Amino acid sequence: MKLHPQSRVAFQGERGAFSEQAVLELLGDQAVLVPRPTFEAAFSAIKDGVADYLLAPIENSLAGSVHRSLDLLLESNLHIIGEVIIPIAHCLIGPPGATIEDVSVVESHPVALAQCEQFFISHSTIKRIATEDTAGSVREVVRAGDRKRAAIAGRHAAQFYGGKILQEHLEDNQENYTRFLLLAESANSPEDADKLSLVFQLDHRPGALLHALEPFANRNVNVMKIESRPVHGRAWQYRFYLDLQASSRDAEVSAALKDLEKHVVELRILGSYTSASKASSARSEKFVRVPK
Repeated sequence: MKLHPQSRVAFQGERGAFSEQAVLELLGDQAVLVPRPTFEAAFSAIKDGVADYLLAPIENSLAGSVHRSLDLLLESNLHIIGEVIIPIAHCLIGPPGATIEDVSVVESHPVALAQCEQFFISHSTIKRIATEDTAGSVREVVRAGDRKRAAIAGRHAAQFYGGKILQEHLEDNQENYTRFLLLAESANSPEDADKLSLVFQLDHRPGALLHALEPFANRNVNVMKIESRPVHGRAWQYRFYLDLQASSRDAEVSAALKDLEKHVVELRILGSYTSASKASSARSEKFVRVPK
């Protein structure tokens, strides 16, 4: 994806986090990184004038949706303009000079700890400590210099803070990926857009969801994801978040959206953008040599 050079991109977490790795994967090292301590701070970064874009995790292939991030997206006025998916490979990281035999305490975010259960089963004497951030755990472990302490985080965090990787691939399941959305104040639908995200609200009546989905089924539009989220401040009211394998530029999709409007209380298009798989293929093709 091409953005203005030196674009400021906010993300939740410390420097060296998986979110930072995702920014670099999607936008390259020209992006100006703007780490923010919480999801709330990350989602306010553009409004606060400290960032031009936001990259936010939306779902993990093992843990499911990142609900706080999804809720803040639905409550915001931001638009999805791109996405990236990165593999999550966990490393055991200690201070310089440490060995795995030294470690008695391992610190990390609760999700990272939970994804490395087999490691803790095979190292039953090691105590787990939950922290706010994977990369922040590496920073503190390296700063303390205590060889008994280690952290679980990505290789990028070890490189950034000067930690020593004691063991790689601690994750129980290597099919572990996180999908991130690139968000902006203005909508931008590229010509090669092949993914569409939207959210709507329904009346409480029989068949309401069925009628809302029929316009897509009737036009062979693939619904890739559907999830309900409670409407804050309205007990037992829900919004439905959808990802479609489609583009708002397609006439059939536009017709389906017009039909959808007849069956919902409220409809909002979150973004029409290029999927991560298509964008990744386009980047790879730049480096493929075609034999003469």
